[in-house]
This record gives sequence, structure tokens and C-alpha cells, in this order.
Amino acid sequence: MAVTDFKDKVAAITGAGSGMGQALAILLAQRGCHLSLADVNERGLQTTVDQIGTAVTTTVQRVDMADRAAVEAWAAATVADHGRVNLIFNNAGVSVTGNAEQMPFEDMQWLMNINFWGVVYGCRAFLPYLHEVPEAAVVNTSSIFGSLAFPTQSIYNASKFAVRGYTYALRQELKNTGIGVSCVQPGGVKTNIVRASRIIPTDNTSANRDDFIQRFDELAGLTSLEAAERILKGVLKNKAQILVGKDAKLMAWIERIFPTAYLGRVDNFLENDAADSAKV
Repeated sequence: MAVTDFKDKVAAITGAGSGMGQALAILLAQRGCHLSLADVNERGLQTTVDQIGTAVTTTVQRVDMADRAAVEAWAAATVADHGRVNLIFNNAGVSVTGNAEQMPFEDMQWLMNINFWGVVYGCRAFLPYLHEVPEAAVVNTSSIFGSLAFPTQSIYNASKFAVRGYTYALRQELKNTGIGVSCVQPGGVKTNIVRASRIIPTDNTSANRDDFIQRFDELAGLTSLEAAERILKGVLKNKAQILVGKDAKLMAWIERIFPTAYLGRVDNFLENDAADSAKV
């Protein structure tokens, strides 16, 4: 049956201390959904709680999504505190920017442990509890970078392609249960992911952190709240793929029509995107 409404449901959200995770928490609370929030950023979690108020029951826990035992403990605590759980939003994510040939293995492992394994841990930890309720959903955040590959984003691309494939396979496996499964693919959304990213310059002429942040802010088309609104609409429809933003829809179309031909034209796409943003 998936999820038909959010009132009196219980949602667990990772990365809830900022960005889309925080926005999802705020909008779900407005719809009467109780919340179990996780992040490594405890100050951010408190900010989220302050914005939610007391209309719903909210619990918070510091969780490193790369730590399987910690994720499992959080899932158990969620059910112990709330009595049940209906939705898991595997939303937490990090970024590393740099050339694939030079990127440190430690940075790549750090990213994969959060972006991919964190999603797997979240799914595996919460699924036993989701099977116990009549309406449930798994919502995994990939990216439009899970459809199209971009230079300097090799490991981020790899993690988001992996989340997309994992989520679609999981959806097929759960199709005869009451659990809906959705893969979220945002385009440019104004979040803190670039500000918190690891950036590895290739030489003295490479763009620095401030350059990347400025470039991202120019291209980002949606606020976190606008993105969260679209995600929740997609969850209620049990959509397999939830594309967030016009740029995400455009790039999904490019993938379908030019599955590999786009590789030689990425710079043109980015330049046109920047030009369009400048007109707004």
C-alpha cells in the first residue's frame, strides 16, 4: 500500500541537521508526522527541532551513517521511542571534488561509506520494522549525478549511481509488500553539501572552495523546502523515480536520448545552465 498520507505516521530522517533533511522534517511535522532525526551535526539537529516545535513527537540522535552498529541502534531506538516507524528517508550525503586519477583513497572510502553504505545500512536496519506496519516507505536520495557522469565528480557519481541501482532492485523485491520504495534524484538544490565537501585541487590554477560554492549557488535552482515538497508528493504517489527540479528532468531526458553521446558535451551543458541561471 506504500504511504497514503503522513498524519500520525513516524518518519526517520538521516542528514536532518540541514538542507533537504531539515526541510523534510519541517514539512512532515506540519502534516502531523512524528519524527526520529539523525545527523552527525548535533547543533544542526537542535536547529531543526527548534523549527519543528512541539506539535509532534520528535526524537534526535547523533548517528554516523558509516557506522552500521550505530544505524541499527538508532532504528531500534526509534521504534522503542515511537512504538513503530513508517518511513525511512536515507538522505545523508557528502561530496568530494577532484580528478579521479589523483583523489586520495581515504576520501573516496569516506564518501562511499556514507553515501552508499549509509543508505544500505539504513534500509537494512529499518526494513524489519517497516514490514510490521500497514503503510511504509523507503526513500533513498541519489542525485541527477546518479544518471549522468561529470568530470571531477567520479566518486560522487559512483555512489549515486550505486544508490539508484540498489533502490530500483529493492523496489522490485518489495513490490508484493506494503512497502513503497522511491529513488530521489535532485538537481541543483541550495543545501550545504558543497560547503561541507572535500575539494582536491589538481594544480595552482584549479578552482578553490569558494569558486565551487559560488558556482554551485549560481546553478542551484530550488530551495531545500521546495525540493522537500516535491519529494513528499512523489512519496505519496509511490513513484520509483522522484526527479527534483527542472534541471534534473532535463538531465534525465538527456540520459534517455543521448545515453553516452552527452559525455563529449558536458561543458556545453554546464555553460548553458549557468547562462540560464544568470537570466533569472
